[in-house]
Amino acid sequence: MMENIKKVLLTEEQIAARVKELGAELTKEYKGKDVVVVALLKGCAWFVADLTRAMDMPLRVEFMVASSYGDGTTTSGNVKVKLDVDQNLEGKHVILVDDIIDSGVTFAAISAMLKERKPASLKTVALCDKVERRVNGLDADYVGFVIPDEFVVGYGLDYAQDYRNLPFIGVLDPKAYA
Repeated sequence: MMENIKKVLLTEEQIAARVKELGAELTKEYKGKDVVVVALLKGCAWFVADLTRAMDMPLRVEFMVASSYGDGTTTSGNVKVKLDVDQNLEGKHVILVDDIIDSGVTFAAISAMLKERKPASLKTVALCDKVERRVNGLDADYVGFVIPDEFVVGYGLDYAQDYRNLPFIGVLDPKAYA
């Protein structure tokens, strides 16, 4: 796999340190509250596992599968929900977690869907943020790293389902998907 990585953008150590910081910030804000973390699979599985372990408090974790990418490198603009949360979110403090906020299309659509379920609060967390790619002005409430507009893989981020298992986040060489 390494032959297709143009450069390492975020090392395993940088990611671990920032995830620990985010966990401490979320613990401070939400300690003593009824919290449900909603993880957008598949990409955020690595991040949400590490993030919730860094949160020193009781919480529940739910999973959703939603996508606007398919196997491409750009959003289709159409968000498809393939798996929804099981539990009632009314009155709960919901933390929506994703691996990356790019165009903002998926985050906006899922946030709107979750708000209809009347949570006490809803905040968003993204490990990576490509601000330059935003099409809707939506920003995550908590961001691990602002990254450049390059196609990245690793630590859950994929290209056509590959590269998720890399322990770092790297820039994929365009020849791998051209």
